[in-house]
Amino acid sequence: MAKILVIDDERSIRNAIKEILEFEKYEVSLAADGNEGLAMIEQSMFDVILCDVKMPGKDGIEVLQEAMKITDTPFIVISGHGNIELAVEAIKKGAYDYIAKPLDLNRLLIALRNAMEKGKLEVEAKKLRKKISTKYKMIGESDSINQVRGLIEKVGPTHARIFIMGENGTGKELVARAIHEASDRAKSAFIEVNCAAIPSELIESQLFGHEKGSFTSAIKQRKGDFELANGGTLFLDEIGDMSLSAQAKVLRALQENKIVRVGGEKEIPVDVRIIAATNKKIKEEIANNNFREDLYHRLSVILLEVPPLRKRKEDIPILVDYFLAEIADAHGKKKTEIDKKALEKLQDKPWTGNIRELRNVVERLVILAGNKIEVSDIEAYV
Repeated sequence: MAKILVIDDERSIRNAIKEILEFEKYEVSLAADGNEGLAMIEQSMFDVILCDVKMPGKDGIEVLQEAMKITDTPFIVISGHGNIELAVEAIKKGAYDYIAKPLDLNRLLIALRNAMEKGKLEVEAKKLRKKISTKYKMIGESDSINQVRGLIEKVGPTHARIFIMGENGTGKELVARAIHEASDRAKSAFIEVNCAAIPSELIESQLFGHEKGSFTSAIKQRKGDFELANGGTLFLDEIGDMSLSAQAKVLRALQENKIVRVGGEKEIPVDVRIIAATNKKIKEEIANNNFREDLYHRLSVILLEVPPLRKRKEDIPILVDYFLAEIADAHGKKKTEIDKKALEKLQDKPWTGNIRELRNVVERLVILAGNKIEVSDIEAYV
């Protein structure tokens, strides 16, 4: 049952709203002035707050401003005909809606439903943002990972292009996202392209888009990732697997800050920060004519190497604990414990697949082991 708080200095209006809303199956609390209302907001959670604008002592706008410091609950202000300007001011300061007196029943109920829907959406959005930020969180306190964090803090706010190197599973994407979040482009798009997963004949269309009819399956115009990332960050993951022809076009785009769609002639200006990453030894790829040296120099204003897990083994207990909590949360189960000696045995493993391999192993142990992961489980399942 949704909980509504009504703050109004007129008893007759408070009681009338209470009677109407309780008939509609809402749970209603009443406050006779702003101070009483704020005290109730501090003590209880409400789905919507209805507040009169003109009240003795604290008026509705003062209540709104103080309430916004302690709650995200949607605020609907109630105003008399002479208080519309105050109501509009309240909207500017964060109120969701206002209702004029005398109250219209249908208008009141619609405003309440809409406000509650808005509140639910905001809660879901917060959960999603928290989930995303947790998903891409960099875990560890070793010197090597702290050096990476320090470099991110320095280069993130700049517009410099960055070339990330590291083995598979070390967390190059996490580093790229952390750089994006530390930049002034954080509110714009972060577009990731896995160059190894896209066939060479399609990579140019993926990056630069295409015009309708430019090839057999081009049934409509399509924007490429350079355009989609305009104003934000384009992460070219596994760029070492990109074809030489696509490399040439990327180089031109970086030189001119313009792209041309496949099958098109018009130049389209783009403002994109490029972060590239590879698991290959790029200098060897250049020597073998598999990667353009001029593109490498364009991309590698800042070189950043992500250390493999075997060089930061002191982070393994922290990572294991994090994965155990994450997996328990995902499965809706109690967090599995791990024996100290079992943890030490995990630290002794070579971890050629790095953090990705460790995450998979921890999930396997949670599924196959008992309530506590023992040394025997490591020997049996790792």
